[in-house]
Amino acid sequence: MAKTANINIRIEPETKATAEKLFSSFGITITDAINIFLHKSIMEGGLPFELKQPNFNSETKAAINEAKMIMSGKLPAKRYNSVNELFDELNREDD
Repeated sequence: MAKTANINIRIEPETKATAEKLFSSFGITITDAINIFLHKSIMEGGLPFELKQPNFNSETKAAINEAKMIMSGKLPAKRYNSVNELFDELNREDD
């Protein structure tokens, strides 16, 4: 039986860099962290944490929906001629 096996994963470079910084603060590598996660999962008989859907408030849900509609092209993005125009609208929304 081999002492090691390789796992190849693809992640965003920023995620990798942030994880490396976090784990190095504990004195471990990403490989160490993945090994800890896998061993803990085996000990727990499943994921070692609870999976939940995020519970966003209605304002956040509306903003997420608006962003999705803009990204899909179903809703045009708002445009402003100046920063002052943007802030004027934001201030009106607060009233």
